[in-house]
Amino acid sequence: MLNLVRILGMLAFLVLGASNDTGTRKYSIRKVIIDAGHGGHDPGALGKFSKEKDITLQIALECGRLIRKHMQDVEVIYTRQQDTFVTLHNRAKIANKSNVDVFISIHCNANPQGPTAHGTETYTMGMHTSKYNLEVAKRENAVILMEDNYQKNYQGFDPKLPESHILLSLYQNAYDYNSLKLAQNIQHQLKNRVGRVSRGVKQAGLLVLWKTTAPSVLVEVGFLTNPQEEKYLNSKLGQVHIASGIFRAFRDYKNELERNS
Repeated sequence: MLNLVRILGMLAFLVLGASNDTGTRKYSIRKVIIDAGHGGHDPGALGKFSKEKDITLQIALECGRLIRKHMQDVEVIYTRQQDTFVTLHNRAKIANKSNVDVFISIHCNANPQGPTAHGTETYTMGMHTSKYNLEVAKRENAVILMEDNYQKNYQGFDPKLPESHILLSLYQNAYDYNSLKLAQNIQHQLKNRVGRVSRGVKQAGLLVLWKTTAPSVLVEVGFLTNPQEEKYLNSKLGQVHIASGIFRAFRDYKNELERNS
């Protein structure tokens, strides 16, 4: 297992190094895309008084502001900066066209079975390891039903069929190692610096991560179905704390990769 992780890491460095070759062969992270989940006529998860699309936008904008302020060598790109609907495949298209080095998608969670579920979790593309992970993927992927020609854009993927999600979860690429590293950093920061309960790093077949040609993560920052977390996520302080945690995780990830290269 350890050898496999090392091989994946080497592949990621080779691929990323080739795409960032400036003649010195030194790897550097120059562009990050911050993706605010949902938007426009897609509200995302619903709480008692708030919508996921509004919270994710505020956290994404604050996270980008922190990166621009403290990491002036990094260009920040957003998939959206206002309440607009962006299809999942266009989110990946924006990232790939911009040749970004990291893709961070921000979301809020929901548990229709009750208000007690709480905490943060970060996903990378990979195998479903539980029924819960599959349910998260099904909820996040169902947004494509709001898109025109979704079967063509997603190569026949049908979010209504469980087997489609299982097949998608088998998709692997050379960015897995670095995606997992970034996801671990995010959960570490949100738990140890922000003080949120960590539900861990998980893998699932998520369409928004499927076609991105860069290390990619999806962060579920809390449950809108939990009254305490909904209140926290709608507060300015809560949004700043979450954004700060993601920023520090990205900063540490960048510094470590560039140092080790």
